[in-house]
Amino acid sequence: MEGNKLEEQDSSPPQSTPGLMKGDKREEQGLGPEPAAPQQPTAEEEALIEFHRSYRELFEFFCNNTTIHGAIRLVCSQHNRMKTAFWAVLWLCTFGMMYWQFGLLFGEYFSYPVSLNINLNSDKLVFPAVTICTLNPYRYPEIKEELEELDRITEQTLFDLYKYSSFTTVVAGSRSRRDLRGTLPHPLQRLRVPPPPHGARRARSVASSVRDNNPQVDWKDWKIGFQLCNQNKSDCFYQTYSSGVDAVREWYRFHYINILSRLPETLPSLEKDTLGNFIFACRFNQVSCNQANYSHFHHPMYGNCYTFNDKNNSNLWMSSMPGINNGLSLMLRAEQNDFIPLLSTVTGARVMVHGQDEPAFMDDGGFNLRPGVETSISMRKETLDRLGGDYGDCTKNGSDVPVENLYPSKYTQQVCIHSCFQESMIKECGCAYIFYPRPQNVEYCDYRKHSSWGYCYYKLQVDFSSDHLGCFTKCRKPCRNGSSRCYRDRTITPSTTREMEWPKSTSSSRS
Repeated sequence: MEGNKLEEQDSSPPQSTPGLMKGDKREEQGLGPEPAAPQQPTAEEEALIEFHRSYRELFEFFCNNTTIHGAIRLVCSQHNRMKTAFWAVLWLCTFGMMYWQFGLLFGEYFSYPVSLNINLNSDKLVFPAVTICTLNPYRYPEIKEELEELDRITEQTLFDLYKYSSFTTVVAGSRSRRDLRGTLPHPLQRLRVPPPPHGARRARSVASSVRDNNPQVDWKDWKIGFQLCNQNKSDCFYQTYSSGVDAVREWYRFHYINILSRLPETLPSLEKDTLGNFIFACRFNQVSCNQANYSHFHHPMYGNCYTFNDKNNSNLWMSSMPGINNGLSLMLRAEQNDFIPLLSTVTGARVMVHGQDEPAFMDDGGFNLRPGVETSISMRKETLDRLGGDYGDCTKNGSDVPVENLYPSKYTQQVCIHSCFQESMIKECGCAYIFYPRPQNVEYCDYRKHSSWGYCYYKLQVDFSSDHLGCFTKCRKPCRNGSSRCYRDRTITPSTTREMEWPKSTSSSRS
């Protein structure tokens, strides 16, 4: 049949192909399987970021493709463990040093370093202002009536304590000691100090070989002071001193302040004396001074004060040459007969060097010159610039300081501190301290009008010293500050003329 015929053809032996040797295979066209199509990339391989199956594979890929020197050695030398370990240690040390350098750079940047530049100039400089006071607030004959009662009590107290008498009124006085003490409030009292317990005394004797920084000065087991109370007498304390002289001087000063607050401002002694009565000669750079070179003000403790070369001077003095023949030279006359005897223990003059726009704080920065000698003083002008912001806490002009400036001058830290204390005084005590400027419509303290102001004042002084008032925290330093430091070069004695020289030093520093 037809189907059988076809089967027979298929079963016939294959025909040999010419050109093929035994053992060769012949590819039959159309009868074998078709070639496989190329494999399509997976989604993982098509991704832009290549993912690795392990950290080891990732590390090898990094070392083979990075440009960091030595990293490829960690992979290609893996058959040599010694070599691999060497390159690994070297690679880690290099990275460690790099990050250490980064730490130093960032640490220095965030520490806000400051560069200090010091320049020494020999150019002409503006001569600072010089204030000199007579150390005599009032002429004693003109104020003797107000001080007569206070002087008698003070002299009697000194006689009782030390048998010291400089006036015949103490011995010849008709009033007794009790009568004298009863005429003024807050009388001086001698207070006995209780002896320390036996254990403390023994411990002190054992530790006597160790140097004591606070030696006991009340060796007579008593102190002297005066009592101060608040308005309703519910709280009182004694302002005491171990030295009777210190107690008498502070007590006298306390009553003197109250007397000053009652003196009229038109008192003749407040008017400035003629310049020739105090200053006999004045020269600057060998040129005589005139009335336009100085201004006058009155200090409650230091008397008539004269400021040379202040901001009111139209032509400020300039100086560039050092030496005793340059600078400011004064010849003064110190009066000792008209001094208030119990108010001050020194005679001569009080001097302070300061800037033109700064007030003269004679208590803080002044120094005394004794009469009968010639004194030469050299000065060095220093200007300090502080960086604000992240580098430090300073103020440019005091406008951002929460304290009102009571002085007619520019902002300084000392001006702010004094103004802060006066504000606290007015707020807590209801009156103004006479040594500082007062605002309008505020009276100076007087125990006839403000009976407890002494109690408030001494309490406030303790809080001020311990910065409980916050004045030292509020009053920041100015960003630019200039100061003149004085150095006493020599003192010649005896001298028939009382001459004081202020030569100007050319040495200056700026930071």
